[in-house]
Amino acid sequence: MEYREISEDYSVSGQIQPADVAAIKAAGFKSVICNRPDDEQPGQPSADTVKAAVEAAGLAFRYIPVVSGQITAENVEDQAEALDELEGPIFAYCRSGARCTNLYGLIQQQKG
Repeated sequence: MEYREISEDYSVSGQIQPADVAAIKAAGFKSVICNRPDDEQPGQPSADTVKAAVEAAGLAFRYIPVVSGQITAENVEDQAEALDELEGPIFAYCRSGARCTNLYGLIQQQKG
């Protein structure tokens, strides 16, 4: 599992598996955000499946599904709220990491 650090407190990756949660915790992350809608692709683990693994590891989880190429203002608001509320550093994932990265960029623009 590879991830990209976007800021000191926020990193992104493509789809993770429940088995990846131990490595995410070991890397020091405190919270996980799923930006990928369930059933986007056959065989991907559901958000609930990942949530169970994340919470079992003692980390926080938030599910903010974003349709690829269709980020809404509500998505940006929900992500900003999650970044404010969740303990960092935060690990966010979607199919490739692009939606998570774009959400972060839009939040920073609003703050600017």
